[in-house]
Amino acid sequence: MLDNLQILLSQPVFNLQLLLNGLSVGAVFALIAYGLGLVWGVTAIKNLAQGDLVMLGGFLSFELAQHGVHPIVSLAPVCAIMFGFGWILYKLVIRRVIQLDLFTSLLATFGLAITLQQALNLIFGPEVRTVSSGFGRLELAGGMVDITEIRLIGFGLCVLLAAGMVIFMKTSRIGQAIRATAQDPRAARVLGVDADLVYALTFSINAAICGAAGTLIAMIWVIQPFYGIAYSVRAFVIVTAAGLGNLPGVILAALGLGVLEQYSGFVFGAQFQQATIVGLLLAILIWRQLALLRHRKALQ
Repeated sequence: MLDNLQILLSQPVFNLQLLLNGLSVGAVFALIAYGLGLVWGVTAIKNLAQGDLVMLGGFLSFELAQHGVHPIVSLAPVCAIMFGFGWILYKLVIRRVIQLDLFTSLLATFGLAITLQQALNLIFGPEVRTVSSGFGRLELAGGMVDITEIRLIGFGLCVLLAAGMVIFMKTSRIGQAIRATAQDPRAARVLGVDADLVYALTFSINAAICGAAGTLIAMIWVIQPFYGIAYSVRAFVIVTAAGLGNLPGVILAALGLGVLEQYSGFVFGAQFQQATIVGLLLAILIWRQLALLRHRKALQ
């Protein structure tokens, strides 16, 4: 560990490498976390299957690639398929637990996560997969820093998708209905908003977002049926740190988490990356609980 820290201090160019990798990672994390926060804020469902929906999107892209469809081109059909799949999941599972207690909804989405994992494992097998994008690498700082072109393209696509979602939520009637339902479901119903339709659209949009994120992950890193939990944890860390409905906070928290993960992997080793994320989640939860206790004492 000390040797790795010494490398970072003596060779500042390595910091640039970790920063670029972290930002490209964080952009995809922001996409996943935005979808989780959207469902959480509108339906009050904490979707434990978020990462598994991401893996499903990645495997759909992998399957299309086997039939000659370039992964960038597959973004559109994967999002469309995932939108329809999200609609089906809502009608079969989420709709039945949306008005029930927190434990029931958590249990339902946890069962959904296990079902998706096992289905992907049976269909595609437990092997680690990746999708070749066909893009090369860029070298910076005289070849001491290099980054794959697909990471830069993925970063740009994440920005475009996030901007598109913001415009959609602010300008379209559906987006306005979703925002109104998130703010006050009862008032939205009084104004004629079909809450059930809004909930179905919200979950379906989230599934489509997960499909896009899974496609990017399949090109940039690897996919595997049981890797979804890692992305679910990351998304929960980001949303918990940023707060619901705080898109700038989600983006900053996601980019920060991506950079932190790269540094922790370099300093402590790749085996401690997940431990860093879980530790960060525990720290955020403890900090929020202490802040809540201080607030209660101030009101007494």
